[in-house]
Amino acid sequence: MITREQWKPLRGSTPEPDQVLLTLKGEASSERAVRWRTDPAVKTGYALFREADTGAPYRRAEADRRVFRTDLDESAYYFADLTGLRPDTVYEYTVGDDLRRAGPYRFRTAPETVRRFSFLCLSDFQTGGPEPPADYTEVGAFIKKTLAMHPECDFILTGGDNTNCGQTDVQWTGLFNGLKGVGESVPVMFCMGNHDDMGFGNYFTGEDKYYSEHAEYFTEMLCGSYPKNGPPGWETANYAFTYGNAEFFILGTSGYEEMNAWLEKRAGESRARWKIAAHHFPVCYAGPTTENEDTWPALSGGMDLCSIVFSGHEHSFARSYPRRGDALFDTPAEGTVHYNLGSGSRNPPGTHVIKKIWNAKTYEHEVYLSMYTVADIEGDVCTLTAYLEDGRVVDRCVIDLARNTVEPPDPAPVFRTPRLAFKGADLGVGCETTPPVKRGGVWYIPPGVAAACVGGAVERGPGRVRVELYGRFAEFREGSDEADSSLGAYKMAGPCFRGERGQLYVPVEDYCRPLRMHPLYFERNNFISLESDTEQRPAPEQP
Repeated sequence: MITREQWKPLRGSTPEPDQVLLTLKGEASSERAVRWRTDPAVKTGYALFREADTGAPYRRAEADRRVFRTDLDESAYYFADLTGLRPDTVYEYTVGDDLRRAGPYRFRTAPETVRRFSFLCLSDFQTGGPEPPADYTEVGAFIKKTLAMHPECDFILTGGDNTNCGQTDVQWTGLFNGLKGVGESVPVMFCMGNHDDMGFGNYFTGEDKYYSEHAEYFTEMLCGSYPKNGPPGWETANYAFTYGNAEFFILGTSGYEEMNAWLEKRAGESRARWKIAAHHFPVCYAGPTTENEDTWPALSGGMDLCSIVFSGHEHSFARSYPRRGDALFDTPAEGTVHYNLGSGSRNPPGTHVIKKIWNAKTYEHEVYLSMYTVADIEGDVCTLTAYLEDGRVVDRCVIDLARNTVEPPDPAPVFRTPRLAFKGADLGVGCETTPPVKRGGVWYIPPGVAAACVGGAVERGPGRVRVELYGRFAEFREGSDEADSSLGAYKMAGPCFRGERGQLYVPVEDYCRPLRMHPLYFERNNFISLESDTEQRPAPEQP
């Protein structure tokens, strides 16, 4: 535990400006935004900026001021817009008031016509337990080293979970301390993750965990850093910005209906050649028990309009085949590449990834090395290169909109015989000779085989089979269209029959109904994936 009095000299706000962060808010060739923090005793703030190394007089940009009381401190946050800048020009600036200034810092504006640009993608670099102060110095050192190896990067785009617990000053002050020497000169475009809106009734003991729907800390601390063009009521966590021939859509973790309506409209009206989204939760996840019920299909309408969707959350890497709705394709004209960034702070494994039918590439990120991706866009071509921090390349993907190709070439699978999957993982040899079958327009699967393949309990008797998953059971009887379950008896869409290899088959919808599951049918690719809205393990406990 730590008191406010103890916190002040440790990481609390002071009259000296700190936590300086540069962002993109308007035209990349002529505008920047900058924010900083002071103690509330300081009543005003402004930025001074000029072309570097010219000796020209400084121009002044008044800052909007916002006072926010956190769990450990009360601080004033300032947001200034630097406008009227010349393209492709280095500027220097300072921030503060008449008595105290921070800087000078430098940045370069984008060319008036951006023919090629690069940006650094990072995700899940949260770190630190409840003991203050949260130490992000290793994260900061990693980012500095990465930018030194890739000086072509014009800005940083994150995939969320920038903090380990965003509803406390302990974490945000740790993050901004770690970003010293980076955030003042390279624009940082935060996407919010679930940890960024996570809190505890008592952060230091970890009691009464909750999620803040409107993420007060993220919103209050960054409210003037990003364009206010998101869905009404959900700004700051949701915003759009342009750079070169790309428009980026940053999506939060709450208000999915409003987010999707906004994304559908904004992306649908966008004339940008590249439409790129960032959302923390992956659609084409790689974890064996991960679920994406909030994200998909809630955001499918908007995401399907994008070329690329960056995500995080799993602390592991995966790149999907182009996906539209519940279908996997070969070309960017047919679908969206969902790109799941790895861990940015040496904290794998988040999920032990396995091969999923919808992913063209996965990487079992379990070495204690951070991951990052450099995106390079030149005209119709986007090259995505994923690295481990020691320089090894995990994946290199080239998306060419003009040629309508994704390289390396890897056609999405289209199965001749229907396949059965659990959360996207092909059940393989277990179901090889007992595939799904369709009768009278209804898909049937063998419940005993399906449950056994994912560790469920299976009890077979003459003409009957009982399965147990997620702490629930269902029992089916040959020739009957009635089933028993932990939720009570129910009528099925068709009778249980004896099918391939003498196994009993039941309608897939009725198999899933009492077991906290539901089926997704990928018609083009000819497979059924059994999905669930929980990340619990399906295997029952051993008495």
